[in-house]
Amino acid sequence: MQNFELLSFASADELARAAASAWLDEIAAANRAGKPHCVALSGGRITQKFFAATVEQAKTRAVSFERVHFFWADERCVPPTDPESNFKLANELLFAPLNISAEKIHRLRGEDSPSVAVKNAEAELCRIAPQNQNHQPVLDLVLLGMGEDGHVASLFPNAGPEVLNCAVPFLAVENSPKPPPRRISLSYPAIAAARQVWALVSGAGKADALRESLSPDGQTPLARVIQSRTGTKMFSDLPKSDL
Repeated sequence: MQNFELLSFASADELARAAASAWLDEIAAANRAGKPHCVALSGGRITQKFFAATVEQAKTRAVSFERVHFFWADERCVPPTDPESNFKLANELLFAPLNISAEKIHRLRGEDSPSVAVKNAEAELCRIAPQNQNHQPVLDLVLLGMGEDGHVASLFPNAGPEVLNCAVPFLAVENSPKPPPRRISLSYPAIAAARQVWALVSGAGKADALRESLSPDGQTPLARVIQSRTGTKMFSDLPKSDL
């Protein structure tokens, strides 16, 4: 029995619109319940389309973001104004258009020492989000992309025990196979603890990695996420026949 949900779309734009609509439904539900909504964002090309679709639909639907707290699944160790910064992407395409309050934006400080940034990120997340019985903060939603090697956040294939056995919410990545080499990432246990995890997977070059990730014995980082929890939701523009 599979422990994930695969949603297929005809194009990246259709994928982005569907994911944006589903996210706004989650935010609206939190608003009705009077609860905060804690989300971890990612970067990547499909994320740009997702942010644009979210802005368009949020304005049409008049969904309030006042209860949303923004965190990140990962960040490059660069200043927040650097083109490589995941914060910069969200700030320009999501926060500025929606006039998000600065106090709701809890960015990973890529300009700091990774060891310091990791500790500060953990303290900030644990200040806002509830914790489960394993003392992991519980995000309402983690939004992930997936690379052609199956990596998610900054969790890459062939990682060592310092990554695979990490028990704290965030970790420093010192030797990423993709530049820049130094990054900060949510850990596997922190992703597994989230109430919902969605992966937005777009592009024909990712078919092999997604196919392996969905296999019960898959070895990719995305496979590890899927196997660690139930109900991970995949939004993909890849034909199901390719998977």
